[in-house]
Amino acid sequence: MVYITIIICSALGILLGLNLPTISYTYSGYLAIAIIAALDSVFGGLTSILKKNFDIRIFVSGFFGNAILAMLLTYLGERLNVDIYLAAVIVFVGRMFTNLSIIRRIYIEKWSKKYDEKHNAKQE
Repeated sequence: MVYITIIICSALGILLGLNLPTISYTYSGYLAIAIIAALDSVFGGLTSILKKNFDIRIFVSGFFGNAILAMLLTYLGERLNVDIYLAAVIVFVGRMFTNLSIIRRIYIEKWSKKYDEKHNAKQE
């Protein structure tokens, strides 16, 4: 089932990518920073799901709030002729790596417990 979903979504992405208009260079910076901010929220949401303290209100407000703030920083930086968006990129990417390391640790602990239980059961 997972393979069918991957194939369908890949085909859909290719078709949409070929048929949708391209984003002009003027707005590509805004889109890039919004995507980075949204990915930061997604990784934070995954981390909170694994920690069992997920709240949809916090996720949605963070998802849109981070993206809007990052785009506003990009706009302000353009007007001031300063690359302020780099600060947002550094913060969001840093948080993504932090959340990814937390997710990795949770899964390693889970897999280690399963391995230890299986290994101990064989020894008895």
